[in-house]
Formats: sequence, structure tokens, C-alpha cells
Amino acid sequence: MSNEIIFFCSFLLFMVLMLAIDLGLFNKKDHKVSMKEAAVMSFIWVSFAIGFYFLLLTEGQLLHDIKSYAKLEEVSIGNFHHITLIPDDFEKSLALYKQNLALEFLTGYVIEYALSVDNIFVMVLIFSAFGVDEKYYHRVLFWGIVGAVLMRFIFIFLGSTLINEFGWILYVFGAFLVYTGIGMFFNRDEEEKIDTENHRVVRFASKYFAVYPEYQGNKFFIKMDGKKMVTPLFIVLLIVEVTDLIFAVDSIPAIFAVTKDPYIVFFSNIFAILGLRSMFFLLVNVIHKFHYLKLGLAFLLVFIGIKMLVHHWLSSWGFTTMHSLFIILFILTTSIVASLIFPRKVNKE
Repeated sequence: MSNEIIFFCSFLLFMVLMLAIDLGLFNKKDHKVSMKEAAVMSFIWVSFAIGFYFLLLTEGQLLHDIKSYAKLEEVSIGNFHHITLIPDDFEKSLALYKQNLALEFLTGYVIEYALSVDNIFVMVLIFSAFGVDEKYYHRVLFWGIVGAVLMRFIFIFLGSTLINEFGWILYVFGAFLVYTGIGMFFNRDEEEKIDTENHRVVRFASKYFAVYPEYQGNKFFIKMDGKKMVTPLFIVLLIVEVTDLIFAVDSIPAIFAVTKDPYIVFFSNIFAILGLRSMFFLLVNVIHKFHYLKLGLAFLLVFIGIKMLVHHWLSSWGFTTMHSLFIILFILTTSIVASLIFPRKVNKE
């Protein structure tokens, strides 16, 4: 078995183990997640991501089982890693490759984590609109994230295959991100609402499932008179899954602007998704304070989209992943600081 397969399988095993520990050890009973608990879990997930960055920095050659300069060159060209290799020095070339690989992961992680904040805005609306008890938030988000991981796996490796076969798709992704960012800019002040009765997922579920009209604790399914029925909590879970599917259409192409390596895209996505749940509980009560964040995310999407459209010129000008990371961090930091310095005015009637 190659190091590449061992590395990837080890990551999947780690992910499953952490989710099992999270659900079984930290959340044996349904309860409202406190700010302290959310902060601790957020710190843990971010620490894991940083630890993975250093793992790639030191052992990144295991990801594609690189043991020779020829293999290094093949991987670098095949995954469009923009690094200048040194033909006469395999060790230095490998060190450059690992530094770039780790930086691509970190940049992709920051992008995905930032875009996840917009997901949190919508999740808050979903839970509020459907009157979900706060102590069941964690259960819905947990299974929502399990579904998101499976969908992202399919999307990412399918997207990578398409990019490798049809390079022009990058320009389609770039144009789409610019369009999405401009749309977010002009709609940033619109108040989002959820119609619980006419929502598409609700109508779909009502048509194809037997739906019990009332919540039954933390249960997604119940049996009534020998008939299996879904509960409103399951409908909420479906809406969360569909919402993540919609957000994935933005976030996955955004990371392909940083790296074309499907493993790095997948790893950065998954670490951000795994940390999304704890970040939700950390921000749920203060998310409204960051009113300029949507504006920042709009600029972020436009920047990433433009980067994809002109990536050939940027590369020739010496624009690196580090430059991208600095610009992304600047946009996000500015939007957060501006939100705190210039709080939204509340109309008093």
C-alpha cells in the first residue's frame, strides 16, 4: 500500500474518530451548548487545522508518495503547484514543494472558514423559523456536517477531474464567483426570510414522506400505528443539507483558485466544516454585530473570482499563494474591525 493511500485513509479515520468522540463523549445528552464549550471546541478544531499545516510542512511528501525528483516534478505540474523546482537539488525542491503545499492548505482553510460564516447567518434563520429547541441544534448540525462531508468529497474530486480535463472550466468558476460576489454586495442589506410552509424542501418532503406534524424530542423518525414517519426535525436537517449544498457551489470553486490539488481542497474544506458547528455556537448570539462581514465576503468572492480569471498573468508577475493569503486576511480583518468600530444604528420608534 502506497504512502498516499495510507495518508488519505489515516485522515479519514481521524475525521471519523473525532466526530465519534464529539458526539459520544462531549454530547451524551442533548443540551444547549454554552459559549465556553463552543470556544473550547473551536480552539480544538482550529488547533487541529494548524497542526495539519505543520504536518504538511514537514511530511508533505507522503501526500503523493514523492520519493524522487521525477515524481516531484510530475505532481507539481499535474496539480498546477506554482513553484520553481531546482533540478540539481531534490531536497531543496522538496522543501519548497512542502512549504507551498502547507500554505495552500492554510489559505484554502481560511477561505472556507470565512465563507462558512455566511452559512451561519442562514442556519440561525432556519432554526428560528422552524422553532427548533436550542438543545437539539447540535444534533441537527452534527448529522448535517456528516452529510456535507460526503457531498464535498464527491464535488471536490469531480471538480478536480473536470479541471484537469478541461482547463477552461477555471474561467467559468472565476466568472461565477465574481457574479456571486457582486450579487452579495448589492443584496447585503436585504433581510433574509424563510417561508416555513412554502419552502421547496418542505414541499418536497410533504410530497414524498409521511410527515408527523409535531416535534418528537431529538428524533428524526417515529413509528405511528405501524407507519414510519419523519419529524419536523428531519425536515430541518434536510434544509440544512440543501443549504450547505448551495454554499458548496461558491466555496469549492473558491479554493480551486488557490490550489488544484484535490487532496488539499478536500482537507481544507473538511477542517473548516468540522469547525463550523462549534463556530456556530460561538457566534450565534453575536453574529448580528458583524454587519460588514457580508460586504467583506462579497469583496472576497470577487477577488478570488478575478484571481481565477487572470491567474496566468498573476503567475507571470510573481503573485504567490502568500500574497493571496495576505489579501484575504486583510479583507476579513477590515470587515470585522469596521463592524466593531462602526456598529449598526438601531432605529428607536
